[in-house]
Amino acid sequence: MLYKGLLSLLRRIRGTQAKELRILLLGLDNAGKTTLLKSLASEDISHITPTQGFNIKTVQSAGFQLNVWDIGGQRKIRPYWKNYFENTDILIYVIDSADRKRFEETGEELTELLEEEKLSGVPVMVFANKQDLVTAAPASDIAEGLNLHQIRDREWHIQACSAQTGEGVKHGLDWLIKACSKKK
Repeated sequence: MLYKGLLSLLRRIRGTQAKELRILLLGLDNAGKTTLLKSLASEDISHITPTQGFNIKTVQSAGFQLNVWDIGGQRKIRPYWKNYFENTDILIYVIDSADRKRFEETGEELTELLEEEKLSGVPVMVFANKQDLVTAAPASDIAEGLNLHQIRDREWHIQACSAQTGEGVKHGLDWLIKACSKKK
């Protein structure tokens, strides 16, 4: 508590207080959420285990302090996602582009999220992850399959990426910052 107050005071003195954003990172299990988060934070991604609860990381980017909440995607954990919706500035939804058998399931989960009152109007960034795999569906096909083009109540973007190689991650982060700059 004292540390947080001191940090706030120092920022005011310096006059460079970063805008804080709360980002919710969701998706089915094994979609690559934690790998994406560690990639955004420029951390080692060689030893990642399934998230049993949640991870929180703070990432600095373009004058923003991004507080990213990475919530596990296992079926038994998904009912608890709603406990994290409050005060969300951006929703990041990660899809395993190579796991075509689960496209319907991931689409249903995303649709439910977009219908949540507490997430109403919250911009959504869909990362079509694992594009480095030869079996990955293109982001345009995923957007069509998820009917993203029918979203009218919020800004949205789909970004092809590979959290493993980092390809596309920065482009997604840039969109995220731009969307937040408009919103704040």
